[in-house]
Amino acid sequence: MHLYQNQTLKIYNSLTGEKELFKPIHQGNVGMYVCGPTVYSNVHLGNCRTFISFDLVFRYLKHLGYKVRYVRNITDVGHIEDDADEGEDKIAKKARIEKLEPMEIVQQYAVDFHQIMELFNAFPPSIEPTATGHIIEQIQTIQNIIDNGFGYESEGSVYFDVVKFNKDYNYGKLSGRNIEDMIANTRELSGQTEKRNPQDFALWKKAEPQHIMRWPSPWGDGFPGWHLECTAMSTKYLGDNFDIHGGGMDLKFPHHECEIAQNEASTGKSPVNYWMHANMLTLNGKKMSKSTGNNILPREIFSGNNTILSKAFSPSVARFFIMQAHYRSILDFSNDAILAAEKGFNRLMEALDNLKTIKPSATSSLDIAAWKQSCYDAMNDDFNSPILIAQLFEAVRYINLIKEDKETITASDFEVLSKTLNAFVFDVLGLKKETENNSNNDKMEGLVTMLIGMRNEARANKNFALSDQIRDKLNDLGIAIKDTKEGTTFSIL
Repeated sequence: MHLYQNQTLKIYNSLTGEKELFKPIHQGNVGMYVCGPTVYSNVHLGNCRTFISFDLVFRYLKHLGYKVRYVRNITDVGHIEDDADEGEDKIAKKARIEKLEPMEIVQQYAVDFHQIMELFNAFPPSIEPTATGHIIEQIQTIQNIIDNGFGYESEGSVYFDVVKFNKDYNYGKLSGRNIEDMIANTRELSGQTEKRNPQDFALWKKAEPQHIMRWPSPWGDGFPGWHLECTAMSTKYLGDNFDIHGGGMDLKFPHHECEIAQNEASTGKSPVNYWMHANMLTLNGKKMSKSTGNNILPREIFSGNNTILSKAFSPSVARFFIMQAHYRSILDFSNDAILAAEKGFNRLMEALDNLKTIKPSATSSLDIAAWKQSCYDAMNDDFNSPILIAQLFEAVRYINLIKEDKETITASDFEVLSKTLNAFVFDVLGLKKETENNSNNDKMEGLVTMLIGMRNEARANKNFALSDQIRDKLNDLGIAIKDTKEGTTFSIL
Protein backbone atom coordinates (compact mmCIF):
# COMPACT_ATOMS: atom_id res chain seq x y z
CA MET A 1 0.00 0.00 0.00
CA HIS A 2 1.28 3.47 -0.91
CA LEU A 3 1.34 6.30 1.65
CA TYR A 4 -0.88 8.52 -0.54
CA GLN A 5 -3.77 6.11 0.06
CA ASN A 6 -3.78 7.06 3.77
CA GLN A 7 -2.98 10.77 3.46
CA THR A 8 -5.25 13.64 2.39
CA LEU A 9 -3.21 16.19 0.46
CA LYS A 10 -4.63 19.66 -0.19
CA ILE A 11 -3.08 22.10 -2.67
CA TYR A 12 -3.78 25.83 -2.94
CA ASN A 13 -5.00 26.31 -6.50
CA SER A 14 -4.20 29.80 -7.87
CA LEU A 15 -6.99 29.35 -10.43
CA THR A 16 -9.75 29.08 -7.79
CA GLY A 17 -8.03 30.84 -4.88
CA GLU A 18 -8.79 27.88 -2.60
CA LYS A 19 -7.10 24.87 -1.08
CA GLU A 20 -8.43 21.84 -2.89
CA LEU A 21 -8.21 18.11 -2.27
CA PHE A 22 -5.55 16.72 -4.60
CA LYS A 23 -6.86 14.06 -6.94
CA PRO A 24 -4.53 13.14 -9.79
CA ILE A 25 -6.02 12.47 -13.23
CA HIS A 26 -4.50 8.99 -13.27
CA GLN A 27 -4.45 7.24 -9.89
CA GLY A 28 -0.93 6.87 -8.49
CA ASN A 29 0.59 9.08 -11.21
CA VAL A 30 1.27 12.83 -11.22
CA GLY A 31 2.17 15.05 -14.18
CA MET A 32 3.87 18.29 -13.11
CA TYR A 33 5.27 21.11 -15.27
CA VAL A 34 7.36 23.98 -13.87
CA CYS A 35 8.59 26.96 -15.91
CA GLY A 36 12.39 26.75 -15.90
CA PRO A 37 15.05 29.45 -16.27
CA THR A 38 15.80 31.73 -19.22
CA VAL A 39 19.52 30.98 -19.47
CA TYR A 40 21.12 34.37 -20.22
CA SER A 41 22.70 35.03 -16.79
CA ASN A 42 23.65 33.31 -13.52
CA VAL A 43 20.57 32.05 -11.70
CA HIS A 44 19.85 34.34 -8.72
CA LEU A 45 18.60 33.31 -5.29
CA GLY A 46 15.00 34.38 -5.98
CA ASN A 47 14.79 32.00 -8.96
CA CYS A 48 16.40 29.28 -6.86
CA ARG A 49 13.69 29.70 -4.24
CA THR A 50 11.03 28.81 -6.84
CA PHE A 51 12.90 25.71 -8.03
CA ILE A 52 13.68 24.58 -4.47
CA SER A 53 9.98 25.02 -3.56
CA PHE A 54 8.93 22.74 -6.42
CA ASP A 55 11.73 20.32 -5.55
CA LEU A 56 10.00 20.03 -2.15
CA VAL A 57 6.67 19.32 -3.91
CA PHE A 58 8.36 16.73 -6.16
CA ARG A 59 10.07 15.06 -3.18
CA TYR A 60 6.90 14.89 -1.06
CA LEU A 61 4.80 13.45 -3.90
CA LYS A 62 7.50 10.81 -4.45
CA HIS A 63 7.65 10.15 -0.69
CA LEU A 64 3.88 9.51 -0.71
CA GLY A 65 4.46 6.86 -3.38
CA TYR A 66 3.27 8.72 -6.47
CA LYS A 67 5.01 8.08 -9.77
CA VAL A 68 5.81 11.66 -10.82
CA ARG A 69 6.72 12.90 -14.28
CA TYR A 70 8.28 16.27 -13.54
CA VAL A 71 8.92 18.42 -16.63
CA ARG A 72 10.92 21.65 -16.25
CA ASN A 73 11.98 23.51 -19.37
CA ILE A 74 14.99 25.57 -20.38
CA THR A 75 14.09 28.80 -22.23
CA ASP A 76 16.83 29.30 -24.82
CA VAL A 77 14.97 31.51 -27.32
CA GLY A 78 12.00 33.86 -27.59
CA HIS A 79 12.10 35.59 -24.19
CA ILE A 80 12.09 39.27 -25.17
CA GLU A 81 13.28 41.91 -22.67
CA ASP A 82 10.57 43.17 -20.27
CA ASP A 83 8.46 40.11 -21.23
CA ALA A 84 7.22 42.08 -24.25
CA ASP A 85 6.60 41.33 -27.95
CA GLU A 86 8.89 44.08 -29.23
CA GLY A 87 12.58 44.40 -28.48
CA GLU A 88 15.57 42.10 -28.26
CA ASP A 89 15.73 38.45 -27.22
CA LYS A 90 17.51 38.27 -23.82
CA ILE A 91 19.90 35.55 -24.98
CA ALA A 92 20.64 37.20 -28.36
CA LYS A 93 21.36 40.50 -26.56
CA LYS A 94 23.79 38.85 -24.14
CA ALA A 95 25.47 37.04 -27.07
CA ARG A 96 25.88 40.35 -28.93
CA ILE A 97 27.40 42.07 -25.87
CA GLU A 98 29.76 39.14 -25.13
CA LYS A 99 30.55 38.60 -28.87
CA LEU A 100 29.55 34.94 -28.62
CA GLU A 101 27.13 32.59 -30.38
CA PRO A 102 23.72 32.55 -28.61
CA MET A 103 24.14 28.81 -27.95
CA GLU A 104 27.44 29.50 -26.15
CA ILE A 105 25.50 31.78 -23.78
CA VAL A 106 22.83 29.09 -23.36
CA GLN A 107 25.42 26.40 -22.61
CA GLN A 108 27.36 28.54 -20.16
CA TYR A 109 24.36 29.50 -18.05
CA ALA A 110 22.50 26.18 -18.35
CA VAL A 111 25.60 24.43 -16.94
CA ASP A 112 25.80 27.01 -14.12
CA PHE A 113 22.09 26.51 -13.34
CA HIS A 114 22.48 22.72 -13.12
CA GLN A 115 25.56 23.04 -10.90
CA ILE A 116 23.76 25.41 -8.50
CA MET A 117 20.67 23.17 -8.29
CA GLU A 118 22.91 20.18 -7.58
CA LEU A 119 24.65 22.12 -4.77
CA PHE A 120 21.17 22.86 -3.35
CA ASN A 121 20.53 19.09 -3.48
CA ALA A 122 17.55 19.51 -5.83
CA PHE A 123 16.50 16.45 -7.83
CA PRO A 124 16.80 16.90 -11.60
CA PRO A 125 13.42 16.87 -13.39
CA SER A 126 12.24 13.74 -15.24
CA ILE A 127 12.41 15.64 -18.55
CA GLU A 128 14.15 18.96 -19.27
CA PRO A 129 13.09 20.10 -22.76
CA THR A 130 14.42 23.22 -24.50
CA ALA A 131 12.46 25.73 -26.56
CA THR A 132 14.85 25.42 -29.53
CA GLY A 133 14.42 21.64 -29.47
CA HIS A 134 10.63 21.98 -29.93
CA ILE A 135 10.23 24.44 -32.81
CA ILE A 136 8.22 21.91 -34.87
CA GLU A 137 5.74 21.34 -32.01
CA GLN A 138 5.38 25.10 -31.53
CA ILE A 139 4.66 25.66 -35.23
CA GLN A 140 2.01 22.91 -35.08
CA THR A 141 0.38 24.54 -32.02
CA ILE A 142 0.28 27.90 -33.83
CA GLN A 143 -1.33 26.24 -36.87
CA ASN A 144 -4.00 24.68 -34.62
CA ILE A 145 -4.73 28.09 -33.06
CA ILE A 146 -5.03 29.71 -36.51
CA ASP A 147 -7.24 26.84 -37.78
CA ASN A 148 -9.53 27.29 -34.76
CA GLY A 149 -9.90 31.01 -35.55
CA PHE A 150 -7.92 32.47 -32.64
CA GLY A 151 -4.68 33.40 -34.39
CA TYR A 152 -3.88 35.66 -37.34
CA GLU A 153 -0.86 36.44 -39.49
CA SER A 154 0.30 40.03 -39.84
CA GLU A 155 3.39 41.14 -41.78
CA GLY A 156 5.22 37.83 -41.26
CA SER A 157 4.36 37.53 -37.55
CA VAL A 158 1.46 35.58 -35.99
CA TYR A 159 -0.58 36.98 -33.10
CA PHE A 160 -3.14 35.56 -30.71
CA ASP A 161 -6.55 37.27 -30.99
CA VAL A 162 -7.35 37.89 -27.31
CA VAL A 163 -10.67 39.70 -27.91
CA LYS A 164 -12.04 36.95 -30.17
CA PHE A 165 -10.83 34.26 -27.74
CA ASN A 166 -12.53 36.03 -24.82
CA LYS A 167 -15.95 35.73 -26.55
CA ASP A 168 -15.77 31.92 -26.25
CA TYR A 169 -13.48 31.55 -23.21
CA ASN A 170 -12.35 33.63 -20.25
CA TYR A 171 -9.03 35.45 -20.79
CA GLY A 172 -7.87 36.68 -17.37
CA LYS A 173 -9.34 33.93 -15.18
CA LEU A 174 -5.98 33.04 -13.56
CA SER A 175 -4.79 36.58 -12.82
CA GLY A 176 -8.27 37.99 -12.14
CA ARG A 177 -7.95 40.59 -14.90
CA ASN A 178 -10.84 41.91 -16.93
CA ILE A 179 -10.33 42.20 -20.71
CA GLU A 180 -12.54 45.31 -21.00
CA ASP A 181 -10.45 47.10 -18.33
CA MET A 182 -7.24 46.08 -20.11
CA ILE A 183 -8.53 47.44 -23.42
CA ALA A 184 -9.61 50.72 -21.80
CA ASN A 185 -6.16 51.13 -20.20
CA THR A 186 -4.26 50.57 -23.46
CA ARG A 187 -6.31 52.61 -25.98
CA GLU A 188 -3.58 55.23 -26.29
CA LEU A 189 -1.06 52.54 -27.29
CA SER A 190 -3.12 51.22 -30.20
CA GLY A 191 -0.67 52.59 -32.78
CA GLN A 192 0.90 49.10 -32.98
CA THR A 193 -0.24 48.49 -36.54
CA GLU A 194 0.60 44.78 -36.74
CA LYS A 195 -1.85 43.83 -33.97
CA ARG A 196 -5.64 44.00 -34.09
CA ASN A 197 -5.66 44.82 -30.36
CA PRO A 198 -2.87 45.94 -27.99
CA GLN A 199 -3.64 42.88 -25.77
CA ASP A 200 -2.85 40.43 -28.58
CA PHE A 201 0.43 38.64 -28.00
CA ALA A 202 2.96 37.09 -30.36
CA LEU A 203 2.85 33.40 -31.22
CA TRP A 204 5.53 33.77 -33.90
CA LYS A 205 7.73 36.78 -34.58
CA LYS A 206 9.19 37.67 -37.94
CA ALA A 207 13.00 37.72 -37.77
CA GLU A 208 14.59 40.94 -38.94
CA PRO A 209 17.67 40.49 -41.21
CA GLN A 210 20.09 40.99 -38.29
CA HIS A 211 18.31 38.48 -36.02
CA ILE A 212 20.57 35.43 -35.49
CA MET A 213 18.08 33.05 -33.86
CA ARG A 214 15.63 32.17 -36.66
CA TRP A 215 13.79 29.18 -38.08
CA PRO A 216 11.74 28.60 -41.26
CA SER A 217 7.97 28.44 -40.80
CA PRO A 218 4.79 28.64 -42.95
CA TRP A 219 4.79 32.40 -42.20
CA GLY A 220 8.46 33.02 -43.07
CA ASP A 221 11.69 33.00 -41.09
CA GLY A 222 11.20 33.85 -37.45
CA PHE A 223 11.19 32.61 -33.86
CA PRO A 224 8.47 31.51 -31.41
CA GLY A 225 6.81 33.69 -28.79
CA TRP A 226 7.93 33.12 -25.18
CA HIS A 227 4.53 31.94 -23.89
CA LEU A 228 4.14 29.39 -26.67
CA GLU A 229 7.05 27.13 -25.76
CA CYS A 230 5.56 26.07 -22.39
CA THR A 231 2.22 25.24 -24.02
CA ALA A 232 3.93 23.07 -26.64
CA MET A 233 6.32 21.30 -24.26
CA SER A 234 3.93 20.71 -21.35
CA THR A 235 1.27 19.12 -23.56
CA LYS A 236 3.81 17.08 -25.54
CA TYR A 237 5.09 15.33 -22.40
CA LEU A 238 2.07 15.51 -20.07
CA GLY A 239 -0.96 15.56 -22.38
CA ASP A 240 -3.67 18.15 -23.12
CA ASN A 241 -4.79 18.02 -19.47
CA PHE A 242 -2.36 17.40 -16.60
CA ASP A 243 -2.22 17.72 -12.82
CA ILE A 244 0.11 20.52 -11.65
CA HIS A 245 1.69 23.58 -13.28
CA GLY A 246 4.09 25.64 -11.18
CA GLY A 247 6.22 28.74 -11.43
CA GLY A 248 7.05 32.03 -9.76
CA MET A 249 4.29 34.46 -8.80
CA ASP A 250 5.66 36.92 -11.39
CA LEU A 251 4.73 34.49 -14.18
CA LYS A 252 0.99 34.43 -13.38
CA PHE A 253 0.41 37.29 -15.84
CA PRO A 254 1.03 37.40 -18.71
CA HIS A 255 2.96 34.12 -19.09
CA HIS A 256 0.64 31.59 -17.44
CA GLU A 257 -2.52 33.45 -18.49
CA CYS A 258 -1.35 33.23 -22.11
CA GLU A 259 -0.46 29.54 -21.68
CA ILE A 260 -4.03 28.75 -20.63
CA ALA A 261 -5.43 30.75 -23.57
CA GLN A 262 -3.11 29.03 -26.09
CA ASN A 263 -4.01 25.58 -24.77
CA GLU A 264 -7.75 26.24 -24.85
CA ALA A 265 -7.54 27.82 -28.31
CA SER A 266 -5.47 24.88 -29.61
CA THR A 267 -7.18 21.86 -27.97
CA GLY A 268 -10.45 23.20 -26.56
CA LYS A 269 -9.40 21.91 -23.12
CA SER A 270 -8.29 23.68 -19.94
CA PRO A 271 -4.73 22.36 -19.57
CA VAL A 272 -4.06 22.25 -15.82
CA ASN A 273 -6.04 21.15 -12.76
CA TYR A 274 -3.85 22.78 -10.08
CA TRP A 275 -1.91 26.01 -10.69
CA MET A 276 0.78 26.65 -8.06
CA HIS A 277 2.79 29.86 -7.61
CA ALA A 278 5.84 30.43 -5.39
CA ASN A 279 6.25 33.88 -3.88
CA MET A 280 9.24 36.15 -4.18
CA LEU A 281 12.40 36.53 -2.14
CA THR A 282 13.42 40.00 -0.99
CA LEU A 283 16.87 41.09 0.21
CA ASN A 284 17.13 43.27 3.32
CA GLY A 285 13.46 44.23 2.90
CA LYS A 286 13.76 45.33 -0.74
CA LYS A 287 13.09 43.65 -4.06
CA MET A 288 16.11 41.81 -5.47
CA SER A 289 17.45 43.69 -8.49
CA LYS A 290 20.65 43.45 -10.50
CA SER A 291 20.34 47.07 -11.65
CA THR A 292 20.27 48.52 -8.09
CA GLY A 293 22.90 46.08 -6.79
CA ASN A 294 20.41 44.70 -4.22
CA ASN A 295 21.17 41.19 -5.35
CA ILE A 296 23.09 38.08 -4.27
CA LEU A 297 24.05 34.96 -6.20
CA PRO A 298 24.12 31.49 -4.61
CA ARG A 299 27.88 31.09 -5.19
CA GLU A 300 28.48 34.37 -3.34
CA ILE A 301 26.62 32.91 -0.34
CA PHE A 302 28.59 29.65 -0.44
CA SER A 303 32.00 31.38 -0.83
CA GLY A 304 31.34 34.31 1.50
CA ASN A 305 32.60 36.62 -1.25
CA ASN A 306 29.94 39.35 -0.94
CA THR A 307 29.27 42.61 0.90
CA ILE A 308 25.95 41.49 2.46
CA LEU A 309 26.78 38.50 4.70
CA SER A 310 29.21 38.25 7.61
CA LYS A 311 30.52 34.84 6.49
CA ALA A 312 30.00 31.94 4.07
CA PHE A 313 26.99 29.62 4.44
CA SER A 314 26.60 26.11 3.11
CA PRO A 315 24.00 25.22 0.42
CA SER A 316 22.08 23.11 2.98
CA VAL A 317 21.79 26.05 5.38
CA ALA A 318 20.57 28.28 2.53
CA ARG A 319 18.06 25.57 1.53
CA PHE A 320 16.91 25.22 5.15
CA PHE A 321 16.46 29.01 5.33
CA ILE A 322 14.17 28.85 2.26
CA MET A 323 12.17 25.95 3.75
CA GLN A 324 11.48 27.96 6.93
CA ALA A 325 8.87 30.01 5.04
CA HIS A 326 5.81 28.69 3.23
CA TYR A 327 6.32 28.75 -0.54
CA ARG A 328 3.40 31.21 -0.99
CA SER A 329 4.82 33.72 1.53
CA ILE A 330 7.24 36.54 0.76
CA LEU A 331 10.59 35.65 2.33
CA ASP A 332 13.22 38.23 3.28
CA PHE A 333 16.87 37.22 3.05
CA SER A 334 19.34 38.95 5.38
CA ASN A 335 22.50 38.22 7.35
CA ASP A 336 20.55 37.86 10.63
CA ALA A 337 17.94 35.59 9.04
CA ILE A 338 20.46 33.13 7.58
CA LEU A 339 22.54 33.17 10.80
CA ALA A 340 19.39 32.14 12.69
CA ALA A 341 18.67 29.46 10.06
CA GLU A 342 22.22 28.09 10.49
CA LYS A 343 21.68 27.77 14.27
CA GLY A 344 18.43 25.87 13.67
CA PHE A 345 20.02 23.65 11.02
CA ASN A 346 22.90 22.78 13.37
CA ARG A 347 20.47 21.96 16.20
CA LEU A 348 18.57 19.63 13.87
CA MET A 349 21.72 17.85 12.72
CA GLU A 350 23.00 17.57 16.30
CA ALA A 351 19.73 15.91 17.35
CA LEU A 352 20.08 13.37 14.52
CA ASP A 353 23.57 12.56 15.83
CA ASN A 354 22.17 12.25 19.37
CA LEU A 355 19.70 9.61 18.15
CA LYS A 356 22.61 7.16 18.02
CA THR A 357 23.21 7.51 21.79
CA ILE A 358 19.59 6.92 22.89
CA LYS A 359 18.82 3.83 24.96
CA PRO A 360 15.18 2.65 24.69
CA SER A 361 13.06 2.08 27.83
CA ALA A 362 9.99 0.03 28.74
CA THR A 363 7.63 3.00 28.25
CA SER A 364 7.23 6.08 26.03
CA SER A 365 6.31 9.48 27.43
CA LEU A 366 5.28 10.90 24.04
CA ASP A 367 2.63 9.72 21.57
CA ILE A 368 4.96 9.04 18.64
CA ALA A 369 2.16 8.00 16.24
CA ALA A 370 0.40 11.36 16.78
CA TRP A 371 3.69 13.25 16.29
CA LYS A 372 4.39 11.34 13.07
CA GLN A 373 0.94 12.19 11.69
CA SER A 374 1.45 15.86 12.62
CA CYS A 375 4.45 15.88 10.23
CA TYR A 376 2.26 14.51 7.43
CA ASP A 377 -0.57 16.92 8.36
CA ALA A 378 1.83 19.86 7.86
CA MET A 379 2.90 18.70 4.40
CA ASN A 380 -0.65 17.70 3.46
CA ASP A 381 -1.71 21.30 4.13
CA ASP A 382 -0.35 22.75 0.86
CA PHE A 383 3.25 21.61 1.55
CA ASN A 384 3.57 23.69 4.73
CA SER A 385 7.30 23.32 5.37
CA PRO A 386 7.54 25.82 8.31
CA ILE A 387 4.90 23.86 10.25
CA LEU A 388 6.73 20.62 9.40
CA ILE A 389 10.00 22.13 10.69
CA ALA A 390 8.23 23.16 13.93
CA GLN A 391 7.14 19.52 14.36
CA LEU A 392 10.69 18.31 13.67
CA PHE A 393 11.93 20.62 16.45
CA GLU A 394 9.36 19.03 18.77
CA ALA A 395 11.23 15.77 18.08
CA VAL A 396 14.57 17.56 18.70
CA ARG A 397 13.29 18.76 22.10
CA TYR A 398 12.09 15.23 22.94
CA ILE A 399 15.43 13.65 21.91
CA ASN A 400 17.33 16.12 24.11
CA LEU A 401 15.05 15.33 27.08
CA ILE A 402 15.52 11.57 26.58
CA LYS A 403 19.27 12.12 26.49
CA GLU A 404 19.01 13.94 29.85
CA ASP A 405 16.88 11.04 31.28
CA LYS A 406 13.87 13.37 31.63
CA GLU A 407 11.72 11.48 29.08
CA THR A 408 11.54 7.83 27.92
CA ILE A 409 10.90 5.97 24.66
CA THR A 410 10.29 2.30 23.78
CA ALA A 411 12.34 0.46 21.15
CA SER A 412 9.41 0.34 18.67
CA ASP A 413 8.60 4.05 19.16
CA PHE A 414 12.28 4.90 18.82
CA GLU A 415 12.35 3.13 15.43
CA VAL A 416 9.31 5.15 14.23
CA LEU A 417 10.81 8.41 15.53
CA SER A 418 14.18 7.77 13.90
CA LYS A 419 12.74 6.62 10.57
CA THR A 420 10.24 9.51 10.36
CA LEU A 421 12.76 12.16 11.35
CA ASN A 422 15.32 10.95 8.80
CA ALA A 423 12.67 10.68 6.06
CA PHE A 424 11.39 14.23 6.52
CA VAL A 425 14.81 15.86 7.04
CA PHE A 426 16.65 14.15 4.20
CA ASP A 427 14.08 12.76 1.73
CA VAL A 428 11.37 15.44 1.92
CA LEU A 429 13.18 18.65 2.92
CA GLY A 430 16.24 17.52 0.95
CA LEU A 431 18.78 18.65 3.56
CA LYS A 432 22.30 17.20 3.74
CA LYS A 433 24.64 16.67 6.67
CA GLU A 434 27.72 18.76 6.14
CA THR A 435 29.61 18.45 9.42
CA GLU A 436 32.64 16.76 7.86
CA ASN A 437 32.81 19.33 5.04
CA ASN A 438 32.35 22.18 7.50
CA SER A 439 35.21 20.88 9.64
CA ASN A 440 37.46 20.65 6.57
CA ASN A 441 36.32 24.11 5.44
CA ASP A 442 37.18 25.57 8.85
CA LYS A 443 40.67 24.05 8.64
CA MET A 444 41.16 25.38 5.11
CA GLU A 445 39.87 28.81 6.12
CA GLY A 446 42.36 28.88 9.00
CA LEU A 447 45.22 27.88 6.68
CA VAL A 448 44.35 30.52 4.05
CA THR A 449 43.97 33.18 6.76
CA MET A 450 47.44 32.26 8.07
CA LEU A 451 48.95 32.57 4.56
CA ILE A 452 47.23 35.94 4.04
CA GLY A 453 48.79 37.07 7.34
CA MET A 454 52.24 35.97 6.09
CA ARG A 455 51.62 37.81 2.81
CA ASN A 456 50.59 41.00 4.66
CA GLU A 457 53.79 40.78 6.72
CA ALA A 458 55.86 40.33 3.52
CA ARG A 459 54.19 43.40 1.98
CA ALA A 460 54.83 45.43 5.13
CA ASN A 461 58.50 44.43 4.86
CA LYS A 462 58.43 45.39 1.14
CA ASN A 463 59.15 41.75 0.22
CA PHE A 464 56.88 41.96 -2.83
CA ALA A 465 58.37 38.86 -4.49
CA LEU A 466 57.19 36.65 -1.59
CA SER A 467 53.87 38.51 -1.40
CA ASP A 468 53.18 37.89 -5.10
CA GLN A 469 54.36 34.26 -4.80
CA ILE A 470 51.80 33.53 -2.02
CA ARG A 471 49.03 35.24 -4.04
CA ASP A 472 49.90 33.30 -7.23
CA LYS A 473 50.21 29.93 -5.42
CA LEU A 474 46.77 30.44 -3.81
CA ASN A 475 45.34 31.42 -7.19
CA ASP A 476 46.75 28.20 -8.72
CA LEU A 477 44.86 26.27 -6.01
CA GLY A 478 41.60 28.02 -6.96
CA ILE A 479 41.64 30.59 -4.14
CA ALA A 480 41.45 34.24 -5.22
CA ILE A 481 42.53 36.94 -2.80
CA LYS A 482 41.37 40.53 -3.00
CA ASP A 483 42.95 43.58 -1.36
CA THR A 484 40.47 46.26 -0.23
CA LYS A 485 40.56 49.31 2.07
CA GLU A 486 39.08 47.16 4.84
CA GLY A 487 41.72 44.43 4.42
CA THR A 488 42.31 41.27 2.39
CA THR A 489 39.49 38.82 1.62
CA PHE A 490 39.52 35.53 -0.24
CA SER A 491 37.06 33.49 -2.27
CA ILE A 492 37.10 29.96 -3.69
CA LEU A 493 36.86 30.03 -7.47
